[in-house]
Amino acid sequence: MDETPLPDVTEQFARTIAPASDPVIEEMDAKADREGFPTVGPAVGGWLRLVARMVDADRIFEFGSGFGYSAYWMAPAVSDDGQIVLTEIDADELEEAREFLDRGGFADRAAFEHGDAIETVENYDGPFDVVLVDNEKHRYAEAFEAVRRKVPVGGAVVADNMIEAGPLEFEEVQALLDGGDIDANETSRGIATYLERVGDDPAFETGLLPLGEGVAVSVRVE
Repeated sequence: MDETPLPDVTEQFARTIAPASDPVIEEMDAKADREGFPTVGPAVGGWLRLVARMVDADRIFEFGSGFGYSAYWMAPAVSDDGQIVLTEIDADELEEAREFLDRGGFADRAAFEHGDAIETVENYDGPFDVVLVDNEKHRYAEAFEAVRRKVPVGGAVVADNMIEAGPLEFEEVQALLDGGDIDANETSRGIATYLERVGDDPAFETGLLPLGEGVAVSVRVE
C-alpha cells in the first residue's frame, strides 16, 4: 500500500488500537501490497467500522468500492437486516468484492452495483447513515450533491484522499481554499471544490481525520 503522508507514529498507533483484522482482511491487504492497489488501509478501515457503529448504521453507500476493502471493514457494523451498497465501474473488481464479502459472511447484507456510482445512487431512496466518497476526485462534489439529501441528521459523509491521491498537490488545495487564483491540476481542484462545498453547507459540520491519506468527515447536524 502507499506510504502515508502523515506521521508514521500516528498511523502505527492507530493500527495498534484498531479492531482486529481477520484472514480475509489480511488477504486483501496482501493483494493491495502485491498489486499496488490503493486502499484506505487497516487504520482507516478500523476507524470506518467505528463510525458505522457510532451512528448505529443500518444502511451504507459507497461511491467507489474497488475490490471491497472499505466495505468489508464496515460490514460487521451493519445489522443483519441492514444494507451496504457497493458501486464499482470495473466488473472484475466488483466480482472480487462479492467473493471477499461472501467469504466473510457479509454478502447477504450487501448490494453490488456495477456502473457509475453517481448514477447508481439516484436509484436508491435512502436514508444512508454512512456514505463513503472514494470515486474520481474531480467528481467528489458531484457525489456529495447526489447523496446529501439522503443522509439523515446524525449521519456521516466520509471522503478519502484529502491530503494525498496520485497527482493531488496539497499546496494547490491549500492555495485554492485560501482563495488563490492558481493553475491547479484536476485532482487538486476537485478536492478543494469538495471541501468548499461541504464546508459551506450549513446542514453539515466537517473535520479532518489525520490518518491514511487524509479523511474528511462531514456529520449532518440539521
